[in-house]
Amino acid sequence: MTVRFLLGVSALASMAVMPLASQTPAARTSAAAKSVKDTAAWKLQHLPDGQPDFQGIWTNATITPMERPAEFANKPFLTEEEAADYEKHFVEHQKESFTNDVNGPLRLTWWDSGSKIVETRRTSIVIDPPDGKIPPLTPQAQAAERARRATTRGGHIDSAKDRPLNERCIIWPTDGPPMMSSFYNNNYRFVQSPGYVSIYIEMVHDVRVIPLDGRPHLPPSVRSWMGDSVGHWDGDTLVIDTTNFNGKSSFRGSDENLHVIERFKRTGEHTLLYQFTIDDPTAFTRQWTGEVPWLSAPGPLYEYDCHEGNFHSISSMLKNARAEDAKQSPAPDKR
Repeated sequence: MTVRFLLGVSALASMAVMPLASQTPAARTSAAAKSVKDTAAWKLQHLPDGQPDFQGIWTNATITPMERPAEFANKPFLTEEEAADYEKHFVEHQKESFTNDVNGPLRLTWWDSGSKIVETRRTSIVIDPPDGKIPPLTPQAQAAERARRATTRGGHIDSAKDRPLNERCIIWPTDGPPMMSSFYNNNYRFVQSPGYVSIYIEMVHDVRVIPLDGRPHLPPSVRSWMGDSVGHWDGDTLVIDTTNFNGKSSFRGSDENLHVIERFKRTGEHTLLYQFTIDDPTAFTRQWTGEVPWLSAPGPLYEYDCHEGNFHSISSMLKNARAEDAKQSPAPDKR
């Protein structure tokens, strides 16, 4: 990639994470501490149509690993001291990796995976199975995962379709559902109207519009990247049920039979508890559930103009691939 392109990406990325810059580790820690302090006095508000008020901007940035590390086997929670030590070593390791990376300074302008385990001090996002591990993939899913990796990692580039989906600005693997934190842009805006909840996802500027009127899912023949979501209120908990995925993207090895049940519950003025259950019998050997506390975050959110930069990047990749083809082609016969 050219220096000009890198500078352009840096500028766009810096704009994209401006809201995050104002709620980086110190601000998130402050919000978490304040939420604990204010929980007793806090009272959930409801909108005129009766919906619990979830509106606002939330962040799910966390360094809690998806699966429980071996060092914390049989230990679902950390003590305050252990959490502080884990966070300290994470930050030190991240700084060291950036220092030793030729693109480290560029990455530092937009990289924000969080630096806190966040309130619960869980040792894994997975809470079921109790061992904090994602259940094994079925033989069918294992074969599909091997094939997927073979086509998306390295190899010959014949067209833009040979590049990963997130690189082509179609969908980010963590956009959801389920909605998980990534390297940066871990922000979501909730907007509610009578009969609907909409979730604006900062990464790749996707929007999920979830009807709450009791309608059934679309016919199985109608499928999409993020599936078909319908929701309802279980008391003050928002439950979103999503099916009808097209299977062209995958979450931890899932396929087109993925069924995601998400639950959102306000737990304080600055906290929202997010749980998701993965039900995909052709991909996983059993259901599994994860949990991530979200914290309120300041705005505004800026549009994530992914394709505008990657158009140049992918063009360069294809041009270089053709140059490599020319090098490997036999020399023309000049006789």
